[in-house]
Amino acid sequence: MNSLATLNLILFLGLVLLLAWPLSRWITRLATGRLPSWMLAVERPFFRLAGIRPDQGMHWKQYALALLIFNFLGVLAVYALQRLQHLLPLNPQAMGAVSPDSAFNTAISFVANTNWQGYGGEATMSYLTQMLALTVQNFLSAATGIAVVFALIRGFVLKRSGQVGNFWSDLSRITVWLLLPLSFVLAMVFVQQGTIQNFDAYRSVQTLEATDYQTPRLGADGQPVNDDKGQPVMENQRTTTQTLAMGPIASQEAIKMLGTNGGGFLNANSAHPYENPTPLTNLLQMMAIFLIPAALCLTFGRWVGDWRQGAAVLSAMTVLFVAGVLVATPAEQAGNPLVAAQGVDIQSSDLQAGGNMEGKETRFGISASSLFAVVTTAASCGAVNAMHDSFTPIGGAVPMVMMMLGEVVFGGVGTGLYGMLVFAILAVFIAGLMIGRTPEYLGKKIEPFEMKMSAVALLVTPIVVLAGTAVAVLTPLGTGSVANPGAHGFSEILYAFTSAANNNGSAFAGLSANTPFYNTLLGIAMWLGRFLMIVPVLAIAGSLAAKKKVPVGEGTLPTHGPLFVVLLIGTVLLVGLLNYVPALALGPVVEHLMLQAH
Repeated sequence: MNSLATLNLILFLGLVLLLAWPLSRWITRLATGRLPSWMLAVERPFFRLAGIRPDQGMHWKQYALALLIFNFLGVLAVYALQRLQHLLPLNPQAMGAVSPDSAFNTAISFVANTNWQGYGGEATMSYLTQMLALTVQNFLSAATGIAVVFALIRGFVLKRSGQVGNFWSDLSRITVWLLLPLSFVLAMVFVQQGTIQNFDAYRSVQTLEATDYQTPRLGADGQPVNDDKGQPVMENQRTTTQTLAMGPIASQEAIKMLGTNGGGFLNANSAHPYENPTPLTNLLQMMAIFLIPAALCLTFGRWVGDWRQGAAVLSAMTVLFVAGVLVATPAEQAGNPLVAAQGVDIQSSDLQAGGNMEGKETRFGISASSLFAVVTTAASCGAVNAMHDSFTPIGGAVPMVMMMLGEVVFGGVGTGLYGMLVFAILAVFIAGLMIGRTPEYLGKKIEPFEMKMSAVALLVTPIVVLAGTAVAVLTPLGTGSVANPGAHGFSEILYAFTSAANNNGSAFAGLSANTPFYNTLLGIAMWLGRFLMIVPVLAIAGSLAAKKKVPVGEGTLPTHGPLFVVLLIGTVLLVGLLNYVPALALGPVVEHLMLQAH
């Protein structure tokens, strides 16, 4: 890894940690209800109108039921807006109704904080759908994830309570007092840097040079004309104009990153200059993705009364993330050995000879693109500024592995921390077995119920990923969408289900997934991967909240030092990744060996 890539990594992590510290102070006050009096005065009439008592806690089952009902209603609302958008206002391009299977997939995708997109945003969604359906769910799905981790931390803090907080007050306060202010400020910075924010109709502009292209010749009946072999007859066309998409992009872009959502207003996502116009916005987008997850780790430490607990979890995440960058970036900088063998000297935008620039924006180059790819897949964010399908086998395997770990390497807002805390519970259980002592974590005994729920939470996503991949590769409807047969095609399918079940949303993009088969199957995977993990986590929170605190003894495992960090990392790698090793061997590992063999 060259000096530029190293500098990018150090600058990025330094800024994230610098900003996460003060933000964690505010999130702690928000979570514990210690808000300024004027904020309480503002929210009081709205809570009264909705019949919400913020100080009235819920049992974990009530909390889970409220969460599930709210998100199910969100799916219905997003689905309806897509299907009816041709009848609704703010549709200057007269976009038609979204197909039922695509609307089903997209509704679940945005509610589950996955933001998988099988469509091109600028060619499919009206401005109203982009704002009222997709952007709104970017806020609410992110707030849902943070609310769940609030509930889990209360489980460690509260004694003999059995209550884990109030879902409605958590959701409201997170949205209004955390996500909205941060998104507003970030959106204004994006606008200043050149990100589009308007309600204009698309614009047709004159290009400097004519563009030649081919289209199928149409007969008198309007259908393509085929030759004797059944292939469409192509005819040459030339154009001197180009259509430029407009729309309220900056407002969606900000929460897309801060909420670790990732869904792009435009099809090219953060590779498009309207979404990501400058190197500064590229850095800010990466920082926004990690900012709240990092701050939540520090919030955890503050809330339980020992900042070292949060620092230990954050350290484990950081080590795993840096390891991913140290593998992916050199792999991309080394480039394709088959190209080098041909004597081709590629000058990359990182000012070095060689390197894999295929599928990357020259504005960002190899180091910034590789860092962006690891950031977005370590967190539960599907944003992309380069085509993962064009990465080298090892470079492409790293984003896949980041997701397979359960997206606990910072992870999504809330999702990453509660996922890592489940691994922490498993780690202290393993340590307790080694010494023959009932395991404890933060003064709460870890007993059979917590371990059963932890096992369910950790096994849900591997089962969904591997079962979905198996169905796809054994079904003609699944293999028919693969443009690259062999190991790379398998990697594309495996990546799709890994991304869906782990609520990431990025894609290799060589797979034509916008079909009824994939839209339906991936939609189911997204729902199961999201909520079949949330419910066991809330069950753990409720069980812990009902327990008394156990005083620290001589046999208590310290959970704030380097030894625990190593144990936690080892647990994540062994339990999180081991399930996927055979699948990885059939995909990126085989592809890498084939590349080296040539």
